[in-house]
This record gives sequence, C-alpha cells and structure tokens, in this order.
Amino acid sequence: MSGGEPLSPGALASPPGARRRRAGHLACCLLAVHAGLLAWSATRHSPAIDEVGHLAAGLSHWHTGQFDLYRVNPPLVRLVATAPLALVGLREPELQLSYDPPHRPEFVLGRAFVSERGERAFWYFTVARWACLPFSLLAGWLCFHWGRELYGPRAGLLALALWCFCPLVLANAQLITPDTGGAAFGLLACYLFWRWFRDPSWVGAYWLGMGLGVALLCKTTWVFLFLLWPLSWLGLRACQRPWPGRREWGRQGGQLLAALLLSVGVVNLGYLLEGSFLPLGDYPFTSKALTVSRGGQFQNRFAGTWARGVPVPLPRNFVSGIDVQKRDFESRFWSYLGGEWRQEGWWHYYLYGLGVKWPLGTWALLLLATGSAAFLRFPSATWRDEALVLLPGLALFALVSSQTGFNHHLRYVLPTLPFLFTWMGRLAEGLAWEKTRLGALFVAVALLASIGSSLRAYPHSTSYFNELAGGPMNGHAHLVDSNIDWGQDLLELKRWLDQHPESKPLGLAYFGGIDPRAGGIEFALPPRGVTAPVDLVRPEAASLGPRPGWYAVSVTLLRGYRFGVPDGKGGMHYLDGPCYTYFLHFEPAARAGYSIYVYHLERDECNRVRADLGLPALE
Repeated sequence: MSGGEPLSPGALASPPGARRRRAGHLACCLLAVHAGLLAWSATRHSPAIDEVGHLAAGLSHWHTGQFDLYRVNPPLVRLVATAPLALVGLREPELQLSYDPPHRPEFVLGRAFVSERGERAFWYFTVARWACLPFSLLAGWLCFHWGRELYGPRAGLLALALWCFCPLVLANAQLITPDTGGAAFGLLACYLFWRWFRDPSWVGAYWLGMGLGVALLCKTTWVFLFLLWPLSWLGLRACQRPWPGRREWGRQGGQLLAALLLSVGVVNLGYLLEGSFLPLGDYPFTSKALTVSRGGQFQNRFAGTWARGVPVPLPRNFVSGIDVQKRDFESRFWSYLGGEWRQEGWWHYYLYGLGVKWPLGTWALLLLATGSAAFLRFPSATWRDEALVLLPGLALFALVSSQTGFNHHLRYVLPTLPFLFTWMGRLAEGLAWEKTRLGALFVAVALLASIGSSLRAYPHSTSYFNELAGGPMNGHAHLVDSNIDWGQDLLELKRWLDQHPESKPLGLAYFGGIDPRAGGIEFALPPRGVTAPVDLVRPEAASLGPRPGWYAVSVTLLRGYRFGVPDGKGGMHYLDGPCYTYFLHFEPAARAGYSIYVYHLERDECNRVRADLGLPALE
C-alpha cells in the first residue's frame, strides 16, 4: 500500500485473534465485577429460609457421610458450601429427630445451629456463600465461551453481561441453595453435548457423562436430559443430508448410551454408593404417584408386584428425594400470584414471574432476538446448533411450569436463563456497528437500561421488580416468598433498630428460618387482626390489631401467608390466616431492605382503621 492511498474500512478492522483477546480481557473484568457484587451482598443479608436447612444438612454430610438430610436436593452444592466450616470442626446440632421420609428435620437442626451460635452464625453463612461463588462464575464463563464459539466475541460478551447483572442471578448466586450450581453444571453438560454432537468421539462421550453426572449431583431436575438428548440426537441427525451410515448410527448411539450410564455412575459415587441398587419394592415411598392404598394404608405401589425385586441403580436418597419432592407438589400448598391466594399453582406462574422480575431492557433484547431470528444467520451456527442451545432451557421451563401443585419460587427456572442469554448474544454480532448502527444502538441502550435497572435495587436483588411492575416497593402485589422476601433482611432491620432506640418495645412478624433473637433483636408478636367475620363478635375483639406501637412485618406476611413464625419466646407460632394484612391500611415509617416494613402506629390512626374493619375503638 502506497503512502498516499487511503485506508479501507477492512484495513482498520482488528484481526480476529486480537478481537478474541480483547473480548477475553473484557470477560475477565465482567466476571470480576460479578464476583465483587455477589461477595458484598453475601455479607449484607441474613440467612434465607432454605439456606438454614442446607447448612445443617451439609455439615451432617461431612460429619456422618450420610445424605438423609435435605434429600429433595442432591448434596454437591451444600458440600462445597460447608467444606470450609467442616474443616474448622463445625458440626450440626445433635437432636433426636426422625430422618425418615417424608420428615424434613434439616430446618429444625438449622434453627438450632443458629440459636446455639448467635450472631457468630451469620459469619458462617457468609463464608459458606463465598465458597459457592465459583458456580456463578462458571455459568457466566460458559455463556461467554459458548456464545463466542457460536456467533463471535461480541455475542459472548453480551451473553455474559446479561448473566452477570441479571437480578435473579444476583439474588440467588450469593446463596448456598442449589439453583446456581445446578444452572452452571447443567449448562456445562449441555455445552459438552453440543460439542459431542458436532464431533462425536469416545473422549467427548466420556466428558459428556462426567458433566451430566455432576449436574445431577447439583439438581435432580436434569434427569429430563436422559430423554431429551436421545430425542435431540435422533431428530437432528435425521435432518442431516446425507444420512449417517448404519455403522455411524451405531457408533454414536453407543457413545451416547455410554455417557448416560457413566453419569449414573458419577451420581452413585457422589452419594458414596449409599443405598445404591436397593430393590424397588423396599422404598418407603410417600407420594401419591408412587404409592397405592392397601388395607386402608398407603404403601409402595411396587411392593406387591413383579417389579418389587428390581434393583434401582441409583442412591437411595436420590430416589427418595424425588418421591418427597413429588409429595410436596401433591400437597397443594397455598400459592400467591398477583394478589390472589389459592391451594394450587398456575401454569403461567413462571411467565408472569419473569414478566415482572426481568428488567425491561432484557425483555426488549429477547423480543428483538426472537423477531430477528429469521433473517440473522451465522456461518458458524446452523439451526441445529441453535436448537441444541435453546431446547434444554425451553424443555426445563415447560417441565417446571407443568408442576402446578404449588408455586412459590421463580428461582426454579433460573437454570433456563444461561441458555436464553447465550442465544440472545447473537444480537451483538448480527447487529454490529459496521452492519446496522440503529440496531447496534438499540442493543447497547437496552443492555445499559437492563444493567441500570438491576443495580438500582442492588444489594437487595431478591426484591427486584421492574418498572412496569411498580418496582421493589410494589413487588409484593405480584409475588411473595423467595421472589421478594425470604428472610434476607433481618440484619438490615437490626441496623435500623440500632439507629432508632425509640422503636422499643418492638412487635415483629418475621418470615424467616431463624429466631431473630439470635441476631440481637428482642420482640413480641404483633396483635393478630381479623381473619374471619366471627372474630368481630368474640370477647377478645378489643385486643385485636391494629393497636398503637412500633411494629416490623415481613411483606410476605403482609399479604396473608399462612406460615410458622418465631414468637419472641424461643418457640414458633403458626399463622392460620391473614393475621397481619391490616398493616396494609397504614403507610410504613421505614423499611429494612424491601422485605420488612416498619410501622409506628398512633391511636387515632388505629381507631380509623379499626372502624373500617368493624372493631371497637380503643379508649
């Protein structure tokens, strides 16, 4: 090129190797920011309800080598979480409790663990949370790596950014619950399947089996891959032209079968072969699906059949956990959605949940990715490649949505997100600056809007709701429980109480898994309100709430959840109705995070509301 010849746009472009290196450096920066956000929020929050049980169960696994506790979830994530604590000699409390299905003693043990150690217990939970941060980093790196392989470096960065700043991820990846670990290793297993599908080999099948086994040790839900993968392989291979030969069909089928069998072996080893190959008829099943009535009692439906002696090639507690979880779904607990309570779930619960809990910018990107899928094509990603990215996430979403016995937790669909984010990354390459500036500008603005919306609620990401839903302050009008209030803001309440000594004595109705007295909070239960018309004519109507004083109420209980709550005396009190919905008639004076509202009720305010409720006025 001569000195006077102008440079072409192609000459100014960076070589592919330099682009990949730059993208790798940016990915490391995003992962570092993500780790920092998770590590900080892990120090701010009190234990979530399920974390209490997971910590006790994990310590028990290390101490006893048995896996009866928290059997509804595989043990890998809580083993990782509690490894630092077990190394310094911490153990679960020794209590005489029944461990047989369907009993769930892990929560009693967890509460006892916190009560015995007081405020020091909060530090133990922080350490356990930090031990689990690599799970989210692995998921983020896989989003980046898979997106980069399919579409290009910018696609990987977009997928990674969506993962790192998604409020649902920030809320759950800081906890010791298995959802993020399950998402990470489920994504890894599906990535390995994609690699094997592209280039079948025995080495690829080995790593595929190992990846699926580890995913199953994090989250039982991934068992559906035993059906999805063979169907995907058969269907997508059948669409290839020319068809593979008979020998090639047999070779690939053998590899896939070997991978699935290897994953079963990994699961057995993960449980230390505890109860493996127990005869099917010997299981004490409790769910309706696996029992039958004999002589007025429900018994294992296989006990009196030819199948009773068939050995089950899985650990005892892996199988029992599926049964107990199924029993929970059959129990039809109270569920809440959009202001309505009922004793069953909704098929659209998770769609609704993502509608109010995903940032609007993320929704805009998903809609654009869907609308542009027909005309954005990539030479490195065929439709079969994209099908292998989307099918696991969509199948998991459909599977979870079909379980309508009860709906409490949007986190159940967390493992679907990395698949969607990886696929949505295609926008960054398909609408690159050199192709269409308007499209690229839209992607950039939508991504920044999504990140900004998420960070406005940080570190209270559990309570995040988007702007159309009314934000975190209006979130409880849509969803409760782990979607906004999982007991995580007890430490925030303690900080507020320390700054406001005038708030004593305090009435507290706390939706959580521990006794607030372990955090140094002295309290009594607020007076219960009217739960049925008969309450208005009973002699104790004068003692019902509202009554003057200082109160703090978890927003899940504001909406009338029936649940056992600490009573301030070391015991638990079951709320058998909407005992504290009367607080919705008052404006809170303060809040701890977005999940605990603080009220200062005066006599005149109380009498106004009491008159509306039909209660006698206070003298």
